[in-house]
This record gives sequence, C-alpha cells and structure tokens, in this order.
Amino acid sequence: MVITYYGGQCFKISSGSTVIAFNPPGKKADSGVKFGADITLVTLWHQDFNGVERTFYNNKQSFVIDGPGEYEVGDVTVKGWSIPIKYKENDFYNTVYQVDLEGINIIFTGVINSIDNIDSSILSDFGDVDILFIPIGGGDVLEVPEAYRLAVKLESKLIIPMHYNQSSLSSFLKEAGVENMQSVDKYTIRKKELSEKSGEVVVFGNV
Repeated sequence: MVITYYGGQCFKISSGSTVIAFNPPGKKADSGVKFGADITLVTLWHQDFNGVERTFYNNKQSFVIDGPGEYEVGDVTVKGWSIPIKYKENDFYNTVYQVDLEGINIIFTGVINSIDNIDSSILSDFGDVDILFIPIGGGDVLEVPEAYRLAVKLESKLIIPMHYNQSSLSSFLKEAGVENMQSVDKYTIRKKELSEKSGEVVVFGNV
C-alpha cells in the first residue's frame, strides 16, 4: 500500500491497480491535484474537499462516496458515519469513513472538531485501527490534546496528522513524544509491518 499526500486533507492510497482518493480540493482551490481514482471519498460537501472531478481521468469516472452507509467496490469495503460539525461558522454533517483495503483497517475522520460529537458506539465499531488520519489544527478541527487523546484511545498503529499549521504540528509531535521527525510525500506500508507498530506518527508535507 502506498500513501501519497496532495495537501490539505487530500490523500491518495494505491494498492495494486486500486486507487482511492480522499477529500480532493474543489474547483476554486489553487491545487495541482489531478489523478485517476477508482473510488473517491468526500467527508464534507464543501469546496475545500469536494473536487471529485479532479479524480476523473481519461474518461474514467471514479465511484464517489459522499455520505454515510456501507459500500463495496471491488475488493474494497467502506463504511461511513455521519457526524454533526461546524466548519467555517456553518453547520454541516461530516462523514467519518472506515476503509478495509488489503486487510488494513483505515479510519479517515475528515473534518471533526469535537470528540464529544462522535458516539461511543461508532468508536467501538472501528475495531482495531491500523491507520488513522486525523486533523490536528484547532479552530475548525480538533485541538492537539483532543486529537492525540482520540488517537491513543483508538490504539492506532499508525497516526497520520492532517489539516494543521506548523504550530499545531509541533505541539502534536511534542504530545506524542516525537523528536527530529522527517516529513514524507509518499509512504509505503504492508500489513505485516503495521502489526509491529504502536502509535507511530508519520508526517506528510512540511515539518
């Protein structure tokens, strides 16, 4: 499995011939995001995250998932839960996704700004979390202490912070006890390698 970062909350996960896109920025965003995906997940229908056309390539349209429910697309299973949030002073519903790919359990939270808005039954449904994508920037998304507390509560093997500035990232790494972190733009991981990890942080973009 290869994880590639495209800025903001936009990630691409590739496994063999399967490509999944998460939260591509909308048309108005100044972004170079443009790649073909088999599945595109949108957690919040806002121009910051709903650029699904960016993942259509060579006349191939991606299968778009933009709300709660259970889905099967090829060998990929997706489950989504709707969470009430406030983003840029407006009320929305954000969908938290669980993706099973290669037997790896991925949780992509999208835009969440309070753990209290996530029912405990949803957290228990996550099961053993292999990879957690979680926003840490504060303001419209989780503050650092709450974000890290959720990552620890879920016993995530791999934690990928997103939606942050330099200050919040530094605070998160300090909270996690991480020093001298090197950022990456692309990260490759296998299921058997995840079993050896516990709360490891991987940073994409600039540290």
